[in-house]
Amino acid sequence: MNRQYLRNIADIQTGPFGSQLHKEDYVNDGTPIVTVEHLGNRVFTKQNLPKVSDEDKVRLAKYVLSKGDIVFSRVGSVDRCSYVDEVHDGWMFSGRCLRVRPTGVIDPLFLYYFFCLEKTKQFVRNIAVGATMPSINTKLLGEVEIVYPVLDVQRKIVKTLSAIDDKIENNQKINDNLQQQAMALFDSWFVSFNRTNGEVPADWTEGTLGDISTIISGKRPPMKQAVETDGVQIPLVGASSIMGFTNAVLYNEPILVTGRVGTHGVVQRFQTPCWTSDNTLVIKSSFYEFTYQVLQRVDYVNMNRGSTQPLITQTDLKNVSIVLPPKTVLLEFEELAGSLMAMYEANRKENNRLAVLRDSLLPKLMSGELDVSDIDL
Repeated sequence: MNRQYLRNIADIQTGPFGSQLHKEDYVNDGTPIVTVEHLGNRVFTKQNLPKVSDEDKVRLAKYVLSKGDIVFSRVGSVDRCSYVDEVHDGWMFSGRCLRVRPTGVIDPLFLYYFFCLEKTKQFVRNIAVGATMPSINTKLLGEVEIVYPVLDVQRKIVKTLSAIDDKIENNQKINDNLQQQAMALFDSWFVSFNRTNGEVPADWTEGTLGDISTIISGKRPPMKQAVETDGVQIPLVGASSIMGFTNAVLYNEPILVTGRVGTHGVVQRFQTPCWTSDNTLVIKSSFYEFTYQVLQRVDYVNMNRGSTQPLITQTDLKNVSIVLPPKTVLLEFEELAGSLMAMYEANRKENNRLAVLRDSLLPKLMSGELDVSDIDL
């Protein structure tokens, strides 16, 4: 095994400073720019991606990503990273991120998987500075010691792990399509009114989201840790993602979760035991799929009450105006959209199982405990 500090085998670059790129510079149509909330899987998540103009992309050309780069969170969850594949070549990264560009002695995907090791994540968390908001810089990240075999073995390890991630990503693409189908069905019935020749039926009424749902705030968990263990394995749900684990269950029923403080606009679905943190709003409804679609279309930007930190109240969300059809129509939509989202949930559960398999293989492959010599590239 070879050993090198990251700074010796990769170029590490901080994203553009705030003075170089402001939120006001974002545009509706342009080059996506990755920030912290889009990291954590091998490929970036695409929800709420800000974009920059062609002119800004040229101006900030040093922050353009290339295939083989790895993007790290610079603040907050500093152990999160994602790999840049050919689809995301040419995207950009924000000032809240770091870009690592490996040299030829190490396979970029091998380096990505090395940073997926729990012991590597823990090392990164330990060297981060700041108690309330951990952060890391190019110098600190450069201190991570990388242990790696020869390139041929690296690529065989990558092939094994990538086969699992490829299946996970394929399931995610199917799920994206299922979500698009459900959204198109909602738009057809409740936005364009295609079933009634573009007219709102006479027996439909004006209502609010609060008429068909209950909305309450999450709670502070009894304890929190970053890593799942035998006694601490209940997902702790934050404003945009699972932010850790706790030892108690707050909900064990179908709920929808969105951000109350901090990140707004991400709507999460949970149907298994979880704990929702106090920076979330929890929405429960007998018309789960209809409510989910409504929440996807809320104008969270104009609903924000916060001056220094974004804030949405329960009352604001309850008062969202909706066109309220009869219960029979809602139930019909639930059946159709629910069948699509049942397939979605099945794929998500399979992805969870595959992720557990990948994570169990990862340390054994990286340490050489599992022999990859018979793999034919």
